[in-house]
Amino acid sequence: MIPYGKHYIDDEDIQAVINTLRSNNLTQGPVVSEFENSLSKYVGSKYAVAVSSGTAALHLANIAAGMTNGFFGITSPITFVSSANASLFCSGNVLFTDIDKNYVNISLDKIHSLLNKYKNKIKTITPVHFAGLPLDLSSLKNLVKDEDVTIIEDASHALGALYPDGSKVGSCKNSDMTVFSFHPVKAIAAGEGGAITTNNYDIYKNLLRLRSHGINKLDDEFVFRDQATENGVVDPWYYEMQSLGYNYRITDIQCALANSQLKKLDQFIDRRKSIVKTYDEAFCNIKNIKLCQQIGRNLSAHHLYVIKIDFKSLKKSRNQVMMELRSKNIGTQVHYIPVYRHPFYKILGYAASDFPSSEDFYETALSIPIYYSLSDEEQNYVIQSIMEVVK
Repeated sequence: MIPYGKHYIDDEDIQAVINTLRSNNLTQGPVVSEFENSLSKYVGSKYAVAVSSGTAALHLANIAAGMTNGFFGITSPITFVSSANASLFCSGNVLFTDIDKNYVNISLDKIHSLLNKYKNKIKTITPVHFAGLPLDLSSLKNLVKDEDVTIIEDASHALGALYPDGSKVGSCKNSDMTVFSFHPVKAIAAGEGGAITTNNYDIYKNLLRLRSHGINKLDDEFVFRDQATENGVVDPWYYEMQSLGYNYRITDIQCALANSQLKKLDQFIDRRKSIVKTYDEAFCNIKNIKLCQQIGRNLSAHHLYVIKIDFKSLKKSRNQVMMELRSKNIGTQVHYIPVYRHPFYKILGYAASDFPSSEDFYETALSIPIYYSLSDEEQNYVIQSIMEVVK
């Protein structure tokens, strides 16, 4: 089976995990900070906080942003549910904006209208860099310059992606925080895992507390200093839970794998770019197929390769196409069911009619295989098979 995506593990990755398994620390050890330092250095941020998943990262970022009851978070509906759920985790509300047809990212024009409609009620904006293509963050930052709004980049697809000025996604040059995911189908794998990067020291300290039960970290002052010290010296067992936090810690085992994978990230992305170029050349003039995100090919991390198929003209349903490809041992997927279509969000009053571009994308989108170890021979077979099914 040729899946739509999968991880790549080599002997160096395996040895890195073995070394950690043979060490004194399986969790809360030095490998976590080693990975955080490597990640922040790679993306160009001052700080990085590694956590147990991308969802955990989004949750903590929303808490750090001050999301709470009575406020709203804006995000794209073409994403996994975690991008929206993170606001609800904090008792906030979610506002979806339609996508830009060319970029499949959140529409800046729609954000502007929501800022005017919900004046002083927007707490966060979480742009999703869909499939690895970054949103124009400088324009978004300029749009909210007079607003008390925290920008949280959902870069779960976009580790290794670039902005037009050459800086990396995660540098937080035009945002407050950036969130990554290290799920096995993402750019690098940690089994499960996530991270938040930031340039704000206070946010960084807060995130460290939040991922570990709200317990004081770094140079936090003790609230009950008289209970913490003896003759001016801090008791070696003493710590304080100063706020409500979570057990969102990541293990040294996971970070050992992630750190080893990070060293190969540029190599991974170069291969993905080559695969994208071959697909673009093959499908650019095929009836019933349209290409997505052709703008910015050199900037994207290419987590996904999505084609838009005119199923009505083809007179086949998407299910039929997927089943025919599966019979040829080719796996495909749909990214994503728009979040507002899920029963939970339907009950909250979101209507598909408010998002025509998202609906058009959802009705036609199909993700086809792209991953580092996809061979030229396998890709050519995928192309040939899609041609047969779609023609």
